[in-house]
Amino acid sequence: MSFLLDTNILSVHLRGSSDTTNRFLQYTGRLYTPSLAMAELYVWAHRRPDPTEVLSAIENMLRYEVAVVNYDNDCALTFGKVRAQLQREGIGVNSIDLMIASVALTHDLTLVTHNMSDFFRIPNLRLKDWISVK
Repeated sequence: MSFLLDTNILSVHLRGSSDTTNRFLQYTGRLYTPSLAMAELYVWAHRRPDPTEVLSAIENMLRYEVAVVNYDNDCALTFGKVRAQLQREGIGVNSIDLMIASVALTHDLTLVTHNMSDFFRIPNLRLKDWISVK
């Protein structure tokens, strides 16, 4: 099983959480993140007075631990199908969250997030929470 890491998991890991460090070691070579989450991480870094340390940590993480999966046309197609299905059912999901979920669905990855409530209504999406699960 391979995993797509949401922004909140990455930020906890970058802060040095032993829970995520152990998981990152356990699943070496099977960890991915969507380019959308990287955009959110870069915002987090640049909101600091000096982003240098966080940017360096992000670059090291990308070099050694996590590969980036770009949001592409196949992901956009999945997004359109799922959004239309959810709309027919009267279910609203934040666009960025649905885009992240679309990357996981398109590439058959399990989404790891601490924000389970943001994603649980998306059909066929496999979810894990590495923060609250010990």
